[in-house]
Amino acid sequence: MSSPAEPSMIAAPSPELWQSAFEQALPYDAFLEQHATPDQRERWNAFRSKVSLTAEQTELLGSFTRRMPVVVLAGAWCGDCVNQCPIFEHFAAACPQIEVRYLDRDVRPEVAALLKVCGGNRVPVVQFLSEDYHPILFYGDKTLAAYRAVAAAQLGPSCPTGLVHADDSIAAVVADWLEEFERVQLILRLSGRLRQLHGD
Repeated sequence: MSSPAEPSMIAAPSPELWQSAFEQALPYDAFLEQHATPDQRERWNAFRSKVSLTAEQTELLGSFTRRMPVVVLAGAWCGDCVNQCPIFEHFAAACPQIEVRYLDRDVRPEVAALLKVCGGNRVPVVQFLSEDYHPILFYGDKTLAAYRAVAAAQLGPSCPTGLVHADDSIAAVVADWLEEFERVQLILRLSGRLRQLHGD
């Protein structure tokens, strides 16, 4: 019986793999054109029109200085993707440093296998990368605000969640995602390796 591999012996995915995934992934409109039905495109874009950023959120995004390639593992058919992925387009519009690309879950199975949540293939899952394609962290498939809403509906009042009101649900999910984008930007901005590279 073989012994389990030591952690140091497990090869981490290379920056080249993530660069390849990013380059194969598609911008928002091209992703929908290739993978979505007309009805699915309509649902994605209808949700996109409901999203707005506050002045403070726009200002925060505008302050980002490090390039952030972002690979979103998604499915055009997925309701959770409909209700989250268009948010990223608002972030990218407010910040030239954010480059968002969408990768259909079934196009690169080896990439999807690296982004499992709780052992399952979930979407959307966002892989944040450094400018030279080192993985920073991945996050998905729902934000805390969305999970609170689901928990309240499925687990009942015995599971207190601090649930937000339905009218605030989009704003809460936007805020949750913005925290993750800000977290990654701060990781990049404070990276000793990148500070040395950029001389700042």
